[in-house]
Amino acid sequence: MKRASRSALIIWAAITLLVATSLLVIYLKLGMNGFSIFIQQPPLINLPVTLASVALLWLSVGALLYLLQAKRINQSNLLSVAGFFLVCWVYLNILSERFRYGDYTYYLDAATSMYKNQPLAGGYFYPPLWATLTQYLVPFGRDTFFMVLWLLNFFSFLALYVLLLRILERYGFSPRLAAPITTLFMLVNVPLLRTLLYVQINIHALNFILLSLLLYPRRAFLSALMLAIAIHLKASPAVLVLAFLFEKDWRWLGWFILSMFLVAGITVATNGITPFFDVLTHMQGLSLSENTIFHDTSFDSFLRFADPFLRINLFWTRILIYAAKALLTAATIWVMVQCARTKAFFKGDGRGAMVLNSIPPLFILMTLASPVVWEHHGIFVALSFLVLLKRLESPSEWLWFGFAYLLEFLLPTFDFFPWSFGRLVAPLIVLWLLWQSAKRKDDSTLFNGLNHWFEELHCVKRTA
Repeated sequence: MKRASRSALIIWAAITLLVATSLLVIYLKLGMNGFSIFIQQPPLINLPVTLASVALLWLSVGALLYLLQAKRINQSNLLSVAGFFLVCWVYLNILSERFRYGDYTYYLDAATSMYKNQPLAGGYFYPPLWATLTQYLVPFGRDTFFMVLWLLNFFSFLALYVLLLRILERYGFSPRLAAPITTLFMLVNVPLLRTLLYVQINIHALNFILLSLLLYPRRAFLSALMLAIAIHLKASPAVLVLAFLFEKDWRWLGWFILSMFLVAGITVATNGITPFFDVLTHMQGLSLSENTIFHDTSFDSFLRFADPFLRINLFWTRILIYAAKALLTAATIWVMVQCARTKAFFKGDGRGAMVLNSIPPLFILMTLASPVVWEHHGIFVALSFLVLLKRLESPSEWLWFGFAYLLEFLLPTFDFFPWSFGRLVAPLIVLWLLWQSAKRKDDSTLFNGLNHWFEELHCVKRTA
């Protein structure tokens, strides 16, 4: 096997060298315009994305051959490595077929505003950190701006695979069980796909949140810094600070406050404090919107439909919206307390146990409390769904979980009131299941059996 993999790696390296040489010869002989002779623009395809996808897939094959040749793949990591490359190759092929991408244009407008020291563009509803960092790409043009964000999104997608594996292991999943769960979760996932197709920043924010949890409590400052960065990318993760307040970790909270000022200082140092006021103005306008969009599955959008349909005054509609979110907040805090009290998801003692048990319900509040909940926001309830896999016991619970999973992650996005609001219902079902699971002391029999079987399989293989 080693000899075959070495030969394959040598052949791969030789072909790579030939391709690189041909590119260099074309450039030196004909300049950048010379590539138009050798490369054709396919219909309905973004050529730079296609070329980047091919290059990344080719390089990933080389990485796999290297791992094989160096004997870095063994019984303990076979499933995780296989899953990593599988999702990488599947999504590279999906993304390469796209010719039009979405929300990066809002980022470009905001970055251009920052670059020109103008008020932030009206369609930008995020804290100004992302616009601050990306403004330095503006002089290189629209295409370069897009490709950098596209590449960052894809590498962040690969990082998400690794971080989900690690966080599931932290919650007691065997590494060999966590691998197929993570692979299947990422392979067919509408919110994840939509995030990539819109070049959204959701994966970046989620990765920083997961890093914060993985670093806590051993690296308190880094954990606090990671969550501060996530909040400066997308304001909604601020809800997760409630878990650390519940833990009463004042040291972490002190580092968090310092980190919030440090990260904000990046924008203040380059563009002053006015971008923060611009964002607050935009968010205020967003919360006062009167529109209903059927794939905006927020309480706001759902209840605003009552205005023209039932002829209810907008004032009372807003009262209903606030009441719904207040009820959601109260329910989430109640479930959070129950999960922490019974150690529903993390059985360890000491600092950190309270946070890990409190976080899954808070992800639901973080997502549904927003004035807009697009389909790609569903990626933020990933951990809420996945940790439930160790707690589901009865057939009815599995049925409800499967229904919620279908609505949140499998069903294509469509606009048909009220049926397209499944992504509003699904997290509420999961919140109820989290509460149900907190009533039991132990993990489910099925999970314990599967976890033990995968661990025993590992031991048997190693002994053999």
